[in-house]
Amino acid sequence: MAIFLSNAIFQDVILPFLLIFTLIFAILEKTKLLGDGKHQINAIIGFVFAAVFISFTRYIPWLQNFVIFFVVALFVIFIALLLYGFIWGETGGDMLAKAVGLKWTLGIGALIAVVWAALYITGGISYVQAHPEVLTNVLFIALIIGAIVTVLNTSKAEKK
Repeated sequence: MAIFLSNAIFQDVILPFLLIFTLIFAILEKTKLLGDGKHQINAIIGFVFAAVFISFTRYIPWLQNFVIFFVVALFVIFIALLLYGFIWGETGGDMLAKAVGLKWTLGIGALIAVVWAALYITGGISYVQAHPEVLTNVLFIALIIGAIVTVLNTSKAEKK
């Protein structure tokens, strides 16, 4: 089975074709660009787009790299949302309901942990270590966002 999935024809032709066909077909179906009930025409257009895409073989590695990036990004977002739900989710017996400061501390710690893990797993940590100005810029932007949020929250409290 693993031999089938690692076959070059499967990876370089079949999977990209199916991805492009499915995306084009889904977009045409959802937007109803050609009208309602035009499933066969939408399928033919999706097939043509996918066939044309496959004929330009120089774009297939780009698509493969993009899909890998997309899947990793979705996984990181899923983990972040899962941690967010554990910390900020409302349940009947929320032990942290009155400890808002602890929730914020756990939330910021979870965010830092997710970002660190994503950088470590993807190899981005070596880039950040080689270019320390990136970390400085990210921390500066986080400081600016924190200041803006504080000012907005203070102005909302004063209006009440």
